[in-house]
Amino acid sequence: MYKTTGFFSFALRRITGVALALYLFLHMWVIGSINQGQAAFDDRLATVQQPIFKFLEIALLAAVVYHGVDGIRLLIVHYFNVAEYRRSLFYAVMVVSALLIIAGGLPMLMFALGGH
Repeated sequence: MYKTTGFFSFALRRITGVALALYLFLHMWVIGSINQGQAAFDDRLATVQQPIFKFLEIALLAAVVYHGVDGIRLLIVHYFNVAEYRRSLFYAVMVVSALLIIAGGLPMLMFALGGH
């Protein structure tokens, strides 16, 4: 098993990328039902408003945040030629991502648990 920050960064970037692509298909499935009438759209919308989807929205937030912040890290490494700082930048991405996920995820979690 690989235990380098490069491997973890690569794996997390691929996992979050696949998760975002799957979300896109789910989103198109719901929005695409508009053409089938109001009842079909309401049924699909009701499906994705189940409690489990509230928690999946937090996972979506985590995927978007990590994928985006890690993309910025990649741009910095590539365009500023700072490959020797890859490990430090990976840890910075993890900290920034965690802070943003907590800042956005806590209100979402409180709402999902009924604490409007």
